[in-house]
Amino acid sequence: MYKLYSMQRSGNSYKVRLALALLNAPYDAIEVDILRGESRTPEFLAKNPSGQVPLLEVAEGRYLAESNAILWYVCGGTPLAPESRIERAEALQWMFFEQHALEPNIGAAYFWLALVKGGRALQTHALEDWMERGYGALQVMENHLRNHDYFAAGQLTVADIALYGYTHVADRCDFDLSTFPAIRAWLKRVEHTPDFVAMDWRPAEIVDEPTSIVAGL
Repeated sequence: MYKLYSMQRSGNSYKVRLALALLNAPYDAIEVDILRGESRTPEFLAKNPSGQVPLLEVAEGRYLAESNAILWYVCGGTPLAPESRIERAEALQWMFFEQHALEPNIGAAYFWLALVKGGRALQTHALEDWMERGYGALQVMENHLRNHDYFAAGQLTVADIALYGYTHVADRCDFDLSTFPAIRAWLKRVEHTPDFVAMDWRPAEIVDEPTSIVAGL
């Protein structure tokens, strides 16, 4: 069984939890609060030197980091991962877009404005750039979705899961989605997928490690 280290309110972590839920794949969940430094302890850094979540233990002592890499790993061989060469490349194209255009802007705004107390005051200098570039990314998505129900292969894939993670919380960090009707319709399509779970959904049991990951704080 997988062991997933994630933070409940992290969009990147949520992507993996959503994929696992859609696949009905069992896993042990370990909550890691990065705001409390729980990903910077010696114990956690031994698992992932970058000190980030999500982190998936795929076998005893073998760990996989980076949310989109984890998505490809868990979704491989399922309908969520396109089979044809061109459709796989198209899915990857949108996942790369998510990481260089969407997550650094909407994801950053969400982190500082919605999660960090006093974050708005701390990041006033960056907010204008995040908004400009974030709206630019949303417009690219809107343009695509005007003529497509999903981002690749004509169906829900890992690309949609990757993009959904932070797009669905854009309105929590000053982004106005009212002028993006195609995006709003796409969000609803994703949310009506069988076995969909919201970001605040939790597995039946949250597993704690025998040695607390907050040790050393």
